[in-house]
Amino acid sequence: MTIRYKRPDNKNAMSIVKAAKEEMDFALSINIHDKSGSTIIRNIYESFRMLGDSLLVYKGFESKDHTDCIKELINLKVKTQRPLGILDNIRILRHNINYYGYRPKLDEVKEIISIAKSLFNPIYGEVLSKISN
Repeated sequence: MTIRYKRPDNKNAMSIVKAAKEEMDFALSINIHDKSGSTIIRNIYESFRMLGDSLLVYKGFESKDHTDCIKELINLKVKTQRPLGILDNIRILRHNINYYGYRPKLDEVKEIISIAKSLFNPIYGEVLSKISN
């Protein structure tokens, strides 16, 4: 864990949440085909990572490690259709795409989109609620 304490920054946290929502909306608007799969998965992952990062910024922490951001989301007490731990699977898949040249299959892309559609809005709402107080 590579977390450094900073001053809590509510304004920056809200900005990150807004950007995460815009990024997710864009990712879900991309047409699905062989060449778009990596981009869709990267953008979906980045949207979730940003939500986790916004919680850390709100609490006054800066992380250099994506796992810290994802752990923030996994630890949320929010009711979802799927377990939050699946976010770590998206992190691993995105890592394989970025660093090992993995090309996701269409079925994998569709599954990640399905996960995003079931998890993003409940998590987004919970994060927004936490940092709005």
